[in-house]
Amino acid sequence: MRVYLPCTLPALARAVEAGELGPAPLTGYAVTPALTEWYASGDTEELEYVALTEAARASLRMLAADRADGVAAAPRRVVVAAEVPDGSISAGVDLEERARVRLSEPVPLAKVASVHIDDSAATRDIEAAIGALPAADHGDDDARFTVDGAEAHELMWYATQEIPDLLRSPSS
Repeated sequence: MRVYLPCTLPALARAVEAGELGPAPLTGYAVTPALTEWYASGDTEELEYVALTEAARASLRMLAADRADGVAAAPRRVVVAAEVPDGSISAGVDLEERARVRLSEPVPLAKVASVHIDDSAATRDIEAAIGALPAADHGDDDARFTVDGAEAHELMWYATQEIPDLLRSPSS
């Protein structure tokens, strides 16, 4: 099953060093039965885009958590797409996150299909969204608008062989 794993550039660097994304359990996003039922008119590509978008939202929260822990990272959302065995996945039942899944095992880098990252032109909006998250979580409509503005940026697709270049990039 194709799973979209939220990440950050520092976390991606650690995964490359370790040879896997982990440790388990991991939270990911995928085309689950609940998502398919909810989005009945969508084809597979549209459903995968929904899962990717959910993972990008989770990546934004990871960036905010890193900042709170004093970890400096470029304000770029990162999503890793991987093929994982169905047996290592359990789907959630939370209606708010129909695409969320839990992986019971680390994901070897050999199972990674691609990486999706914000273009450096998005960093200003991503930075604003990170700053607005606490207020958005407390119901501030203007802050929610700022956070939603991050989603206006499409993530760029990169092949796995490009990961070392992404990690060496001066804007990482």
